[in-house]
Amino acid sequence: MTTRILGRRPLLVGAALAAPALLSGSRKAVAACKGTLRIGYQKASVTLFMAKAKSVLEARLNPLGYNVAWAEFPSGPPLLEALASNAVDFGSTGEPPVIFAQAAGAPLVYVAATDPSPRAVGLLQPTGGKLASVKDLAGKAVAVAKGSSAHYLLVSALGHASVPYEAVTKVFLQPADARAALEARAVDAWAVWDPFLAGAQAAGAELLTDGTGLMPNRAYYTARQGFAAAHPEALHNAIDTLNQLETWESQHIDETAAVIAPAIGVPPTVLETAFARQSYGLHPLSPEIFAGQQRIADSFYKLGLIPAKIDVSAAAWNA
Repeated sequence: MTTRILGRRPLLVGAALAAPALLSGSRKAVAACKGTLRIGYQKASVTLFMAKAKSVLEARLNPLGYNVAWAEFPSGPPLLEALASNAVDFGSTGEPPVIFAQAAGAPLVYVAATDPSPRAVGLLQPTGGKLASVKDLAGKAVAVAKGSSAHYLLVSALGHASVPYEAVTKVFLQPADARAALEARAVDAWAVWDPFLAGAQAAGAELLTDGTGLMPNRAYYTARQGFAAAHPEALHNAIDTLNQLETWESQHIDETAAVIAPAIGVPPTVLETAFARQSYGLHPLSPEIFAGQQRIADSFYKLGLIPAKIDVSAAAWNA
């Protein structure tokens, strides 16, 4: 058995992660109420979906005096808009949504980061599409969710292919509408993340490139600044629990897919593909991780996509 340090608490990882208590959802007596942790999640938030399905955060936090409430969002940017407007306290998104929210003055802090999963984001063309490479996107229309991880993939892929960002028509759509546009050939390509990426591939869409060599594609857990300052105990325990759950998921991909598939309307086989190419495990925010996030923020600033240059590390959680 090994020990991973996250924040201030030692977290045991190993055989104990499969203990029934982690996934049972059983609850102990609730302590005097200290507040409610309102969690925003999306279809890409596999671990939060599993946590909700198995009530593991309720099992951990209720005895400490915290209730848990859940709200689903179509992607990261609207989730962080809700956080900025005090509608949620905590959530997980890709790299760019946090940057856009921070640039807009959202009162958020970075709480934890995942390992990179560059294969879990990609640029697709329709079945039988005529694009040979990213270079062929010049003069074409690409569907993408603005401010999402896929938006940065598009920025980075075009840069590496020496295609000016302005040479491509961006059609800003959420995943469901973007997939319909791709299948109707109303756009030439679609930049998107898993599990939507895996679902479109299963339906015949062709991969132009994934994020390998183009972006880390980390997920970040962020929290509302006011909640983090007032309730560090809730966040430390939530992250500990999610880290344990991530380790369990990495060893039980089939079971994870079977539990989540009905909730998000994606076949288990598609989810298994998506889960097999993502990384598992949460980490505190290190200088190296912040440096990678800063490079993404600087790229968006140079393109005029955010209004001012930001220091991403200024939003570090120091609890």
